Amino acid sequence: MQTVLFVLSGYPVTALEASVAGGLFLLLLIAWLVLGSRRQLRIRAEAETAATERIHELESHLATLLKSQGEMTGRMQTMAEVFGSRQSDMMRAVNDRLDGMGHKLGISMADTTKQTHEGLRQLHERLAVIDRAQRTITDLSGQVVELQTILSNKQTRGAFGQGRMEAIIQDQLPPSGYSFQATLSTGSRPDCLVHMPNGAPSLAIDAKFPLEAFNLLRHAKSDDQLKQAQAQFRRDFTKHIQDIREKYLLPGETQDTAFLFVPSESVFAELNEGFEDQVQKAHRSRVVIVSPSLLMLSIQVIQAVLRDARMREQAHLIQAEVAHLTADVGRLNDRVLKLQSHFGQANKDIDQILISTDKIAKRSQKIEDLDLGEIPGEAATAEALPSEH
Repeated sequence: MQTVLFVLSGYPVTALEASVAGGLFLLLLIAWLVLGSRRQLRIRAEAETAATERIHELESHLATLLKSQGEMTGRMQTMAEVFGSRQSDMMRAVNDRLDGMGHKLGISMADTTKQTHEGLRQLHERLAVIDRAQRTITDLSGQVVELQTILSNKQTRGAFGQGRMEAIIQDQLPPSGYSFQATLSTGSRPDCLVHMPNGAPSLAIDAKFPLEAFNLLRHAKSDDQLKQAQAQFRRDFTKHIQDIREKYLLPGETQDTAFLFVPSESVFAELNEGFEDQVQKAHRSRVVIVSPSLLMLSIQVIQAVLRDARMREQAHLIQAEVAHLTADVGRLNDRVLKLQSHFGQANKDIDQILISTDKIAKRSQKIEDLDLGEIPGEAATAEALPSEH
């Protein structure tokens, strides 16, 4: 047993020491194992206790959660019911609003459709008016072209001026107050002679205005053409004024003034603006240039003169009629005075009649006031009274 088994740090270890050390080590190992198992059991027990407590806590939490879930479920059901009722109310309100909006929209669409139809109807009417106006403009354009064609021809232009002049005179004067294309003693034939009253000479009117050179003025494109057209117009106009003075101004047969009729107001205006010297020359030659409006005014003045002359011719007849009218008024005055006297006498008679009727009424009242049964003496007294007249 004293046998040295090994040397540990310079100390010889025997078998006995080694066996004792091994037993101690085994006891320590067993004790450690026992302690470890107890520790594990305690830890396991503690873990089981903790797990049990945890399970109880979890169960309590789960119960709380279930309770909360139930409450939440109830609240959710309540909210669902509230939301359902509110949703139904909202749906009803939305449906009502949609119905109202649909009704309003229908009414608005109907009004819009009505207004659209009315606008289309008015548009069609205006289009019809525009069509008629366009047709009128087309007709007027044709008439203007026709008028231009007429004015481009000398003969047709003279007929046009003659026609306008005749229309103005025929509208203003009686048939006995004028003559168209009458022949003078010299063989000349003015376009119109207006007969003046009291045997006065007639007024000659010429309707042949020299328009060829005037048209050249309008169509001139250069200064040279304009000067040539002006010179041509002055020559033609001067020649025509001389012809009127020589042919139509006849002492004792026609007036010492003649009219030159211009059938266009625009031509008359341009003539007075651009050729005032020619107009003055015509006036010095006792030729008056007249437009349609001036001719109408002159004819109205002549008509007033004729009317005054006719009134002067009938003045003695008017005076005789006025004398007869004065005599008739005098006789009417006498008869009215007689009638007034008759009415006065009748009024007097009526006054007398009223006096008599008043007396009769008073006597009737007195008779009604009498009581013959109780007071006989009053009847005798009434009989004794004198009667009134």
